[in-house]
Amino acid sequence: MTLTTLDWIIILGYIIVALGLVGIYVKRASKGTDEYFAAGRSLPWWLLGTSMVATTFSTDTPNLITNLIREKGIAYNWIWWAFLLTGMMTVFFYARLWRRSRVLTDLEFYEIRYSGKSAAWVRGFRAIYLGLFFNCVILATVTLSAAKITNILFGWTRLEMVIYGSLAAIAFTVLSGLWGVVVTDLIQFAMAMIGSIAAAYYALQHQAVGGLSGLVAKIPVETLSLLPDFSDWELTLTIFIIPLTVQWWSVWYPGAEPGGGSYIAQRMLAAKDERHSMIATLWFNIAHYGIRPWPWILVGLASMLVFPTLQDIQTAFPHVSPDLIGHDIAYPAMLIYLPAGFKGVMVAALFAAYLSTMDTSLNWGASYVVHDFYRRFIRSNATERHYVTVSRIVTTLSMLLGAGLMFFLANSRESFNLLLSIGAGTGLLYLLRWFWWRINAWSEIAAMMSSFVVSLGLFVLQKSGVPIASHVALLINVTLTTAIWITVTFLTRPTDEAVLVNFYKLVRPMGRGWRALRDKYQLSPSPDSLPHAFLAWMLGCIAVYAALFCMGYIFYGQTLLALLTGVLFASSAAALVWLMNVMERSRGRSNEL
Repeated sequence: MTLTTLDWIIILGYIIVALGLVGIYVKRASKGTDEYFAAGRSLPWWLLGTSMVATTFSTDTPNLITNLIREKGIAYNWIWWAFLLTGMMTVFFYARLWRRSRVLTDLEFYEIRYSGKSAAWVRGFRAIYLGLFFNCVILATVTLSAAKITNILFGWTRLEMVIYGSLAAIAFTVLSGLWGVVVTDLIQFAMAMIGSIAAAYYALQHQAVGGLSGLVAKIPVETLSLLPDFSDWELTLTIFIIPLTVQWWSVWYPGAEPGGGSYIAQRMLAAKDERHSMIATLWFNIAHYGIRPWPWILVGLASMLVFPTLQDIQTAFPHVSPDLIGHDIAYPAMLIYLPAGFKGVMVAALFAAYLSTMDTSLNWGASYVVHDFYRRFIRSNATERHYVTVSRIVTTLSMLLGAGLMFFLANSRESFNLLLSIGAGTGLLYLLRWFWWRINAWSEIAAMMSSFVVSLGLFVLQKSGVPIASHVALLINVTLTTAIWITVTFLTRPTDEAVLVNFYKLVRPMGRGWRALRDKYQLSPSPDSLPHAFLAWMLGCIAVYAALFCMGYIFYGQTLLALLTGVLFASSAAALVWLMNVMERSRGRSNEL
């Protein structure tokens, strides 16, 4: 890609603005870990929610969606669209609970919910497992996609991308803390949306595409369908039925964790109050699933006409290393057709998308390693400035490890499947531990260990030639892991009642799962309503899916279906707004009693 003076002005302008914002928050971030990791718990919903969206707006996301579309069609996206069910459940069941807990990281939860050495062990183990090892997989995945993009656009090797990208990510993260991260995320989200919309517009203008009408006429109907071909039972089961019935609640995936977690929990914990925590998470799910996918989808579809085969991509870009050629590279390949000015916007947008995910993951991972491991088990009485310094060292180390792992990954879909397999089988526990007092630290240990052992065993069998489909492996893992942790729960002693009572008083979870303790100790009822939460969850899911389908039918020129889904969206959204106001008034009356 050849960049003009205008393009470079746009790119450098973005970098200067972003660095300026980082500089503003350097002093504030250095005050202590509460500022560095939670921004003093003072962030508004619109800033937090947009930061969540920007974090998931990474360089690997449009590559992954293009990969899925080129292989199996738009309907293949249900393997991640199904996670909306998880996200909306976090909004109406968990966002307020996280904010009430007042922990600094979601791993601190373990020692306010469970008791004994087992609780401390779970916290310390997951701090290293998630904050260092699992986080490095995320960093590697994002860097891999960035390497493919820069190889297409600038001819950079993987090593060059690692060097430049690592330096930028480290510089942005270690200096500014969470305040700097979320503020720059706001700019990054705006840049990324402008760039992706421009990429979609100019992709449609390509002569091989012929606009929206040409795209719809030339792409096979089965590829354009938003639902799978139900006559193909195996495909439907794999990409639609299992994601919507099992995967969404059973798999721990970053950004879509059952019950909330990782950087989503970090944002909820940094909110001004419970209401801002809930609305921030709601805005994230609306934007992530209902608004943002279509520009990427349109580019992915257009790439099928411009570059029908992988050989076409290799021919068009002979300088690209063969080991980087895959369907996911078709997205950056389409960017060469942008005009001057928009090329600069898109390069700046991709840089912004890369940094928005990297700085969040680095800050989040460092919070685990420093607050939940180093401070908890190694050095508990140091100054706040010392912990901030250690956080910056851990951030740098994590980036280097993630960059090294990147050289062992091949494409976005492979990385997505890797992340799914690592977190399979544990989700139900993360949903229930807030609402059922009987779950203890040993339940968590059993879930983690069994999921890992089962995943490893299935992986070895698959590599040995045993034909185990991915959806079958998921069902086996979920079934065995769930059976094991529930059995261990009843075979081990419950958490000390004093800890359970203190947890209930702090968080006040709804439902009947705490009734025994509530009655025994005459604890006040929860201010939340379980029926209201379920109804809000359903309305939220319907509204977002309706918006997603409505936009698709508008692009396809299917007026009647667009009208029907539009009405469904408007009515469900209006009902949700009304219900949220009812919930707020009901909660206010409950708090007054």
